[in-house]
Amino acid sequence: MKKQLIAATMITTMMVSNVSWANDTDTTDEREHTEELVGLSSGILLGAVIGGPVGAIIGAFTGTFIGKSVGDDAELTVQKQQLVDQEQQLAQTNEQLMALNAKQQSLEQVSEKYYQLQSNLTEQQANQLQTLNELTIGMNVQFKTGSSHIEPLFEQQLDNVAYMMNLSPELTIDLTGYADRRGDNDFNQALSEQRLAEVTQYLVIQGIARDRLHGQAYGATSPMHQEQNFENDFFDRRVTLKLMAPGAELAAN
Repeated sequence: MKKQLIAATMITTMMVSNVSWANDTDTTDEREHTEELVGLSSGILLGAVIGGPVGAIIGAFTGTFIGKSVGDDAELTVQKQQLVDQEQQLAQTNEQLMALNAKQQSLEQVSEKYYQLQSNLTEQQANQLQTLNELTIGMNVQFKTGSSHIEPLFEQQLDNVAYMMNLSPELTIDLTGYADRRGDNDFNQALSEQRLAEVTQYLVIQGIARDRLHGQAYGATSPMHQEQNFENDFFDRRVTLKLMAPGAELAAN
């Protein structure tokens, strides 16, 4: 028994010495070989104690598997830790992705609401323009012969125009004054200018800035009918309103 221990110890010592020398000279790539040697020496020592030289040989093979198992366990532990680290990184990435998705959904909702409000605003502006256009289409403030006084009927219409103009500050109005062909040219020109001034002043009193009202008087130079008579002259004694929108013009005569 004592001889068996001595022999096993000598063999083991030689192997351990080889392992130590290998650790000093080799890289970590020799780890698996070292583990096998450790297992082999452990098996020899165990086999020699139990079964003598034959047991030592059997133990050597058994120890090789023991060393292999030890190495596999260590590698498995490292792999498990790497897997845990990767799972943690994946969880963090998933949380970040969910946060980005939430922000994206919120942004899409805000964007959708903005476009909806923009669409509603555009529709309201279009409705206002349509309403004002309807008010001014065919709107001619008519006057009695030789007069520049605005009749009550046309005052109500001008009130409606002023109201819509106040709702749409970007709009302007062109006004043109006329007179019929009775009387001389100087008189008719002066009369058309006076009529234009009366309508302009009325709108200013209703709150419309003067720089939004652009006017020109033409006297009797633009009759609506080629034939002059009492009935046709009535249509020539007028101030015509024409709505002007930014970038566009809506006729109103």
